[in-house]
Amino acid sequence: MVVCGLGPAGRALAHRALAHGMAVTAVDPAPSRPWTATYAAWADELPEWLDPDVVAARVSRPVAWGARRHELDRGYVVLGTTRLRNALDLTGADVVADRAVRLERHAVTLASGRVLTADRVIDARGIARSPTRAEQTAYGVIVDASAAAGIEPLFMDWRADNGAHPAAPRSFLYAVPLGGGAMLLEETCLAGRPALDTGELRARLLHRLRERGIALDGDEPVERVRFPVQGGRPGPRSFGAAGGFTHPATGYSVAAALDVADTVAAGHNAWPPSARVVRALRAAGLRALLALPPAEVPGFFDAFFALPAPLQRAYLSGRTDLGGTVAAMRALFAALPARSRVRIAAATSGIPVRSRGQGGSAIME
Repeated sequence: MVVCGLGPAGRALAHRALAHGMAVTAVDPAPSRPWTATYAAWADELPEWLDPDVVAARVSRPVAWGARRHELDRGYVVLGTTRLRNALDLTGADVVADRAVRLERHAVTLASGRVLTADRVIDARGIARSPTRAEQTAYGVIVDASAAAGIEPLFMDWRADNGAHPAAPRSFLYAVPLGGGAMLLEETCLAGRPALDTGELRARLLHRLRERGIALDGDEPVERVRFPVQGGRPGPRSFGAAGGFTHPATGYSVAAALDVADTVAAGHNAWPPSARVVRALRAAGLRALLALPPAEVPGFFDAFFALPAPLQRAYLSGRTDLGGTVAAMRALFAALPARSRVRIAAATSGIPVRSRGQGGSAIME
């Protein structure tokens, strides 16, 4: 097997292929580069084979805010990036520091001109940015947990104390412990086409933290995030974000990749019909979210986080749970105000809807 791309998804697949006794070649332009993003997951998403020591911090009941507070009945974990990378050991693989420029079914052409051949070639290089794809953006600072003592762990906080104009695209605060006495405070544009830029998100974050009495000294480590939440091609020749594993409602893909790495390494189908339909429904959900005016966004998430925990879990994590996903979407639709239902029905049906969305002007078609 040749795996192209050694981010968390590609490295997980290569690691599990080695565990299955396969010969593996892994290709990446900078295979030793450190991972700088923060990766998190719901605790029940992690596969049994994964070393539990990769978890750097745990939150037993994270909180979400729309216009009101919701305590989520589901454990949440933040992964240590260095721990995760080390746990996905590639001892025994042929690691090639080069860039894959052409992928075929049984061959990979590298930038150097070298051609690698294998029974299986898997693209795990992520998704290229494009103006046609909605993106998630974020700007965060890492602070000593004692400096953020007034902020509880937050999965999403959509309250309007970040200084943004009421008619401007919305962003939320994400606040999680990182372990070792550190905490990430991050202003996030969930999805936009175009998404809010990190300069705007920085200004909003600093305003929000001042409003909550959190003082920064300006020397805090910074995390900047920008990646597409649309794209990828499900199928046997792609994996991770490149393979369509990104959840458009959260931007998460790492936990899904870890969960099915064994399945794909063993040569089994990671995309049964139910998974493909769920993916299409999630894409419709993203269209619906982008169609909402900013003022209606907190109410949308209030309705979602008021759903029974099994329905929340089905929509957020049930990649093959068609029945649960449909039930969650139906219950959410019924719980929304009539004006939001009209917009969502139009957007999910493919009727053009003009809206500022969550990150700028967008026409959903």
